[in-house]
Amino acid sequence: MPFHRYTSNNSGAAAVEFALIAPLFFLTLLSLVAYGIYFSAAHSVQQLAADAARTAVAGLNETERETLVADFVNRSTMNHALIDKTRLSLQVQADPSNPNQFTVSLSYDASNLPIFNLFTYAMPEKQIRRFATVRVGGI
Repeated sequence: MPFHRYTSNNSGAAAVEFALIAPLFFLTLLSLVAYGIYFSAAHSVQQLAADAARTAVAGLNETERETLVADFVNRSTMNHALIDKTRLSLQVQADPSNPNQFTVSLSYDASNLPIFNLFTYAMPEKQIRRFATVRVGGI
């Protein structure tokens, strides 16, 4: 009879279940936040590449396009708290297979994002590379 008293007592079950589930829940929640930060930075770099490529369409030659892209990136009003323009490198080049197109490539060193200091598992690359290809002279 005394054994039955212990098997029917559920007063600590919620605490035990919370102790088992909470670490996994918080790990999942913080991982979502971390990847959200990374994807936000990657999207900002992609948008900057697309906008810079649209700006460079006005250039008459490759040198002028490079100047336009560099000027656009330097004067960009990109309002992303975690993007540092000094860690951004750019390249403008004509498409070797199609002389009517050129590509603006941006590479961002994302190693200063807080997610790389907080987590050690299944992390994305620390280098975000994005590009935009534009046809010379528009459509």
